[in-house]
Amino acid sequence: MKSENEVRRVVVALGGNALIKRGDEMNTEVQRKNVALVADALSEIAREHELVITHGNGPQVGLLALQASSMGKPADWPLDVLGAQSEGMIGYLIEQEMGNRLPDRKYATLLTQVEVDPGDPAFDNPTKPIGPVYSREQADQLASEYGWSIAPDNEYWRRVVPSPLPKRIYEIDTIRMLVDNGVIVVCSGGGGIPTMYVEEGKISGVEAVIDKDRVGSLLAGGLDADMFIILTDVSGVYSNWGEEGATPIREISPKAIREYDFAKGSMGPKVEAACEFAERTRKTAVIGALEDLSEIIEGRAGTRVSLFAGETTWY
Repeated sequence: MKSENEVRRVVVALGGNALIKRGDEMNTEVQRKNVALVADALSEIAREHELVITHGNGPQVGLLALQASSMGKPADWPLDVLGAQSEGMIGYLIEQEMGNRLPDRKYATLLTQVEVDPGDPAFDNPTKPIGPVYSREQADQLASEYGWSIAPDNEYWRRVVPSPLPKRIYEIDTIRMLVDNGVIVVCSGGGGIPTMYVEEGKISGVEAVIDKDRVGSLLAGGLDADMFIILTDVSGVYSNWGEEGATPIREISPKAIREYDFAKGSMGPKVEAACEFAERTRKTAVIGALEDLSEIIEGRAGTRVSLFAGETTWY
């Protein structure tokens, strides 16, 4: 019988920037090199744990949208279709690199539909950045040409799209069946394919990109995962990020971490996803860096969000 603190089933959420880093040239060769680094870390975990992988797709789906726009009207290639394309593309690269390291394991990439609410206020307030970064002049030109919404991203600008909250993962039973049978599954990539009910009993895709960490939290809960890990490009969650004296948090409760103010386009959704998982399952969510993944599993790195955290501790 599994002990209370034993980690057996792990859901890992990779940021889209783990596959295409800021400033990288956006091509398959660069993605493959980055995925190889990701697979080095993930394969070590997969040797001892059941592993489910989800990932971002912001840079990739934005590039696909830009390519599609050059061939015709953007409406000809809606974001749900492009999201499905990015799931297949990224899943293929992850499967191949994982298979090169663990050739005796079974793998599957599953196109994953995720239900959203057509009344979600996110549709009136696009906030999810996708695609490459641009100068303000380039972004203004593209916004004018294609009708995009744009927003600042540090010193650059990016296209932003609606990011509604996920309600349900349609394929969750299929994913669970695969994991129960020893398959390493790549699923709900890019937050899954956004869909909604358009009439009684019928679903259709929708022009949006769901936050992959919020879907990852829903996925981990639906699979009864022992730990949900959100990997990013920093070692954990910092109080007073960007200010003098910023300190990395070691362990904290959902209530305590929500007292801090985090950027809505970056750390904010990660923190909320971690809180949701901890509250829904009474298990631990961790936010940390890819290179620390083994230590995260062992409780020696990353910011741990748990209902059972006492006073907040720091590194």
